[in-house]
Amino acid sequence: MNRLPTPVPSLISQALRAFMFPVKKLALLTALLATGLPARAAEEAHGVASMAEPLFHVGPLPITNSMVTSWVVAVVLILVIRLAIKRPKLVPSRGQGVVEHLIQGVLDLINPIVGRKVAKPAFPLLVGLFIFILIQNWSGLFPGVGTVYMVDHATGGWKEFVRPGNADMNGTIALAVVSFICWLYFIMRYAGPRLVLFDIFGNKADRREIPAVIYYFLFVIFFGVGLIEVVSIIFRPVSLSFRLFGNVFGGENLMHAMSSMGRWGLPIPFYFLEVLIGFVQALVFTLLVSVYIGLICNHGDDHHEEGHGENKAGAHH
Repeated sequence: MNRLPTPVPSLISQALRAFMFPVKKLALLTALLATGLPARAAEEAHGVASMAEPLFHVGPLPITNSMVTSWVVAVVLILVIRLAIKRPKLVPSRGQGVVEHLIQGVLDLINPIVGRKVAKPAFPLLVGLFIFILIQNWSGLFPGVGTVYMVDHATGGWKEFVRPGNADMNGTIALAVVSFICWLYFIMRYAGPRLVLFDIFGNKADRREIPAVIYYFLFVIFFGVGLIEVVSIIFRPVSLSFRLFGNVFGGENLMHAMSSMGRWGLPIPFYFLEVLIGFVQALVFTLLVSVYIGLICNHGDDHHEEGHGENKAGAHH
């Protein structure tokens, strides 16, 4: 006997309730610790440095404080998910249930955006982006991140020992470039070059409804619109990376400024504001990548549904 599918809002609300209960207790503790840690170097530096600072070098490659944070976040995510799921069971444990509800909620959320044909292939990318960016955004709120400094022997000053990964432009650019490459793969794999070219440069007018002179003139108009669309596509990684970096970097500077004004009480409201902003920015980044994929790959589902409806109507008559 098949179970009736759980509505999407119910799945998301169940996952959020299970996820936010321990987060609330953890947030209260970390808010007090993170905003109360001594930051002598922060007062001297007057905020977060505009660039990530290298901690050491591996050959010619500098290993920056943001890179270390990103690696730690990736390792922690892998370990936490593996410990939560362990061995999947038919009757899921609480940890497995939270992960399953989160996965199903994200899948049902992106399914109508990217289309059924691409939803499952694109799902690992989109859920990975959302969770990784979310924890990276929140990493700056953990005790020690952005408040622990070390002596810079080259300059004699101070530099951050740990810095949020998304407060570094290199990290957000890398996320945007990976998303762009995956977007290019999905549209070529599941839509095809012909449909991609038609979607960008093709004449979308119906030849049967307009005069021939106007119809052929529209080829020039749609080609010009396609050139503008190509420029907007090229700038998508720029907008994705700058938006994410600007919000995280601005939030880090805001927390530093509030901590210097009043270390134990004043930063706490802004701390929870940054929790909300971190979630919103992770969701916005993921949804924008989903929309970019769906703008081209979702046409096939529409045509399929229209044709299916016509066939049903013909069979009925």
